[in-house]
Amino acid sequence: MKRIAVLVAAMAMALSCAKAPEGQVKVTGGLVQGTVLEDMTIYKGIPFAAPPVGDLRWKAPQPVEAWDGVKDATQFGPGPLQGGRGNHSEDCLYLNVWTPAKSPKEKLPVLVWIYGGGFAGGDTADPSYDCEALARQGGIVLASINYRVGKFGFLAHPELSAENASGASGNWGLMDQIAGLEWIQKNIEKFGGDPSKVTIFGESAGGISVSMLCASPLAKGLFSGAISQSGGSFGPARPTTYPGENMKTLADAEADGVEIMKAAGASSLAEMRAMDASKFESRGLTPGGGWPIVDGYVIPDDQFVLYEKGQYNDVPVLIGYNSDEGASFSGGGTVEAHKASVELRYGPYAEALLAAYPVDGDKVGKTARDLMRDAAFGWQTWSWARLQSRTGKSKVFLYYFDQHPEYPEDSPRYGYASPHGQDVAYVFQHIGENAAQPESDKALSEIMGLYWTNFAKYGNPNGPQDLPEWPAFTEDDPKSMYLTGPRPFVGEVPGQAAMEVLDGYFQWRRSDEGKAWAK
Repeated sequence: MKRIAVLVAAMAMALSCAKAPEGQVKVTGGLVQGTVLEDMTIYKGIPFAAPPVGDLRWKAPQPVEAWDGVKDATQFGPGPLQGGRGNHSEDCLYLNVWTPAKSPKEKLPVLVWIYGGGFAGGDTADPSYDCEALARQGGIVLASINYRVGKFGFLAHPELSAENASGASGNWGLMDQIAGLEWIQKNIEKFGGDPSKVTIFGESAGGISVSMLCASPLAKGLFSGAISQSGGSFGPARPTTYPGENMKTLADAEADGVEIMKAAGASSLAEMRAMDASKFESRGLTPGGGWPIVDGYVIPDDQFVLYEKGQYNDVPVLIGYNSDEGASFSGGGTVEAHKASVELRYGPYAEALLAAYPVDGDKVGKTARDLMRDAAFGWQTWSWARLQSRTGKSKVFLYYFDQHPEYPEDSPRYGYASPHGQDVAYVFQHIGENAAQPESDKALSEIMGLYWTNFAKYGNPNGPQDLPEWPAFTEDDPKSMYLTGPRPFVGEVPGQAAMEVLDGYFQWRRSDEGKAWAK
């Protein structure tokens, strides 16, 4: 009997010391098996919350459901339901991890990607967001998170607000991002990541999300740094929204929700939740058309006001925008049409803004397009930099991405610079994949990847490599890093004089007169 007991104890000890199969990790919910490469292991489609379907539609993400056995984590999970083709589903709350770590003890810095798409589309399976090359270049862990978009991600309604203790509704997609970050805090160490060194980054709606997470008390402590590419959300709420003034109040968003329910032919929230998702599109309610709101809970207030008061998650930030964002949104058109749209949006400030951002003779040239660029991105980012450098303790690093050929005068691209989204391929190290790409593009991409991963490591883009020194932004010394190839350089904030005129408009919009006018 004694000998049997000894044998059983020895077998138990051997089993407890047995090494898990390569690429297999136990996370919240169960075991996952990733794809093992020579220098990296990749995990795709890991569930981080319960599927938000049925009675969980338009609810905060719930705990992930445990599974039996080993879940295959070699393929992306479905992206959020949206218009267009692709692998999209309401069951979409999955994330992905790329790790070069050989052991959980390595505790590498972590970068977490949040995709763009106007809060109406996007998913982590987009090849543009493949994180393998950047993880390899920086020697850090990369992760990316799916979140609900459109009407499934951002519907507010009085019934929805009433069923929540917070009294709010509408920011489901942001809560998905927060749930993903909570999962990362609990699990990333098992992939060799350091939960105390998590930096969030995103572009467009992803960059705006980063801005909102920096202002949300629900995200406090979930990240130690933030990178926003063409983001920021510092405009005041407005019933009729425009780029840079995209936010609505909870009351206005709830009123929209009432109309959406009517259009869907439903008389109650229960009917809306029971409705097949395909019915929304067949009744003219496309899955798109959503945006976060100032709900008083996830987003407590106008973000500009929160930052003025110092009420935000004070972490180092690296923030910027592209030189010709307006080319992607203003739509060109005639000078007359441009002036009419400026007068409609800016009212009594239109004349001053048309002077600050003049047209080019009979063309809506770049200086005119820059009004849209700055309203949507430039002023947002500059305001973020000014406010945080004034009220916070963490450093701010500002950039201006400007990489493009000098187009000849007879080219239809003459006078155009870097459009919205161009920077993404540079950050993710996808530029070098094209052998025909100019060497200056490849050089800039490599430098940007180092800046981004240095920031994840040190809270500062500067590092041991031979890189142009990037100074922190302060109101006394407002410098910007011009990201242009082959070698970036430091300069003044581009177009600051014009943005000061735009700043006057946004200040007026927050006055009683400006609020009344916007209604």
